[in-house]
Amino acid sequence: MQKRPVKSSRKRCFFHSITGRAHNVLRMIATMAYIINNWETYGNEFLKAFKDQHYLLAALKGLRNGIIYGARIRAPHALVMVFLFGEGTLVQKLQTIFRLTRIHATNLAKFVFSYKLVRGILEKMEGRTQEWHSFIAAFVMGYFVFGDNNAVNMQINLYLLSRITVGLAKLAVDNEVIPQPNFPIFPLFAAAVWGIVLWLFEHHTDVLQGSLVKSMTYLYKDSNYWTDIRNFLLRNK
Repeated sequence: MQKRPVKSSRKRCFFHSITGRAHNVLRMIATMAYIINNWETYGNEFLKAFKDQHYLLAALKGLRNGIIYGARIRAPHALVMVFLFGEGTLVQKLQTIFRLTRIHATNLAKFVFSYKLVRGILEKMEGRTQEWHSFIAAFVMGYFVFGDNNAVNMQINLYLLSRITVGLAKLAVDNEVIPQPNFPIFPLFAAAVWGIVLWLFEHHTDVLQGSLVKSMTYLYKDSNYWTDIRNFLLRNK
């Protein structure tokens, strides 16, 4: 009995393997193309299926909005700050911009999603909306999402701190906890802010945030030095 050549058999197996893989890839591409062409139909069916869980859908939409808003806010800011004050090669600067944007966008997305989800669960359990739901949900998720002490989280938390300080003062006036001032308060507020920040910068620089120190160094320290008209008018150093 004549034996089948081993080499020919191997070639056929290899050919069938490649053909099978190519067929599977083509099927996957066709499936993906079908889904892409009909994504609105599938999406609308998904929304209908979970229409009774509005808080869950709202959390998912919040996840999406957190990513978009975080990227829109952080990318331009990081671009300016890194190229104005940053050091390193072009690739390193671009990597820094991407890293800062990613941290901001993902953290904001995680917080919005988890906050809305926890708040929705609390409201569903209570059967109504109460003010403490918002505080507890944000308090817990703020600890886990924005509790990591990094530059991006520090900036976001400080940004919110200034806003809520003014908001709490207005709320105290509205609820008659403190009287409505009968004189312009904003000029005194501005004077105190600028007086304190320049005092800290000039004499206790190490207690201020790094990005603020860089900005103020450019404005108030670098302007003390020049050697000729070029680095007096055309460039900083």
